[in-house]
Amino acid sequence: MALTGSLGTFHHPGVSRIDYKPLDMDRVLTALLARLWHQGMPSKISRTATLDVDVFVKLFLEHPEVFDGFNRETTTRWTVTHLMDMVNRGRADEAVAAPRPLHGFTYRFRNSRKSRPYGADEQLYEMLCADEGALKGLREFFFSDVDRATGAISPGPDTDVETQALLHLVELAGGRMRDQADTSKPRTPYPPLCAEPAQLLCQDVMRLLYHQDHMPRTVLVDYLKTLFAFHLALYHLRMMKLLPAAVTTGTVPEACRKGHRSQAAADRCPYQVRLFLDADGTPGTAPAALAEHSTDIWYRRIPRFVQATYQVKKLDDFAESLAKAGTLSRPAGRNYFTPEEALRLLDKKRRKDRDAFFLQRVTRVRDEEEDLPPELKQIIQLGLDPFDEYTEMLMHYRGRYYRSQFVKCLDSMLLKHRPGALLAQPRGGGADSARRFILDGRLLEVLLQVSLLRESADGSGDLATAPMRVDAFLSLLRSRYGLYIDRLPDGDGFAGAHLDDQAALRANSAAFLNRLREIGYYQDMSDAYLTQTITPRYAIGTAARTGTSTR
Repeated sequence: MALTGSLGTFHHPGVSRIDYKPLDMDRVLTALLARLWHQGMPSKISRTATLDVDVFVKLFLEHPEVFDGFNRETTTRWTVTHLMDMVNRGRADEAVAAPRPLHGFTYRFRNSRKSRPYGADEQLYEMLCADEGALKGLREFFFSDVDRATGAISPGPDTDVETQALLHLVELAGGRMRDQADTSKPRTPYPPLCAEPAQLLCQDVMRLLYHQDHMPRTVLVDYLKTLFAFHLALYHLRMMKLLPAAVTTGTVPEACRKGHRSQAAADRCPYQVRLFLDADGTPGTAPAALAEHSTDIWYRRIPRFVQATYQVKKLDDFAESLAKAGTLSRPAGRNYFTPEEALRLLDKKRRKDRDAFFLQRVTRVRDEEEDLPPELKQIIQLGLDPFDEYTEMLMHYRGRYYRSQFVKCLDSMLLKHRPGALLAQPRGGGADSARRFILDGRLLEVLLQVSLLRESADGSGDLATAPMRVDAFLSLLRSRYGLYIDRLPDGDGFAGAHLDDQAALRANSAAFLNRLREIGYYQDMSDAYLTQTITPRYAIGTAARTGTSTR
């Protein structure tokens, strides 16, 4: 049966604005740049043709006054390898998605059909709205050389070669295209189901931007992409626990909607993410087995999350029906319902209307089938109320598809097989290809950059880098991000460490020290535990302020 019209619709933007497909963070960041420039709106670019590598190379070669000494072969190679984000790189159908997002205006040169963010740019922007300081910091970083009023570009003396080239491209080709906000897609700022992920993202972005005068721009942009993917993953992992519970209870806890007031309250949150990571990254070891178990527990939550998303979406359809009939008032100041408002329709006083609405849809599904499949007959025989029967039918028809799509999307947010990965999976399939949570070196570097930058003790709000003991950093990873390395999580598939687990944890801790040593943040000074100290790579003083505080 084809689920026509609104029957098969699945996504609810109040849960996530992402259309669950594999994400590429270069393309997500490129689209986010447009939203930063247009105050949250996507861009609408008018130009004559699709841009390929030859167009960019020709632009370089036609302007020797700017690009002196450029020859075609070298320029082509440099453009492909250093300046462009390519689709199907190295293959016969290789094509330009967009220039690398090193500067704010690179979004003007993207080929939209090849550079799709699948809603992740909107999700990030709405999360960043939790702190205007984070949005302002990103705008100032990516558009630092642009006059906001006139759009004129004036590169600074410290601008790197790649960014200089992209800036000149913007100046030379700026008159050939028209960039404006796409007002046909207005913002819908849904209140967050959980305020915690957005607050953590904004704090980390502010701290990472503190390093912009101390590291190359290309490195910082790569760090930002890793950080964005990391927090998108943490948000959706949290939703995998929170949303099914909200459907069961019919509400979202107030502490989740407003944010936890203290670290102790955050630790007690039943929806906190807790992941055990394989620090060594080698399959077949005892820590890898524990990480595989942790990953398996989380991925087994996906079918219930898909069903809960369906339930919220269909309750939203029910709310719209009641609003059109005049039996339910729309929220003041907006024409859409939040997931929490939709969940309130599970109340007993709405049962008669709810049963009538979903019975009509159940009947429609049955009537469109000439011969009901055995699975559908089993669902009918369960004697469920019409709402539950309808969502079970939807899961029968479309649940496997959306589960598969969400798995691919979650894999991409966890950067599987990419620098900064929080997830690994041996290639080839079979019993030895289980997913497992890991801690890639780039992700570790990003977390170190934001963690070693802390508020000064004088209460001024100024930030400065300072050494940190290894055990303190491990404790911070657990409490702030739910990442476990030297101990097992309390719950989420674990119930205390056995004797064999203790040996695995010691091996994992040793592998973590080796990883710190490899990336240059740790040197052995003594065997004493209290002298195991992580040293910041960049020394940053207290000249700037964040306006936020690290819990």
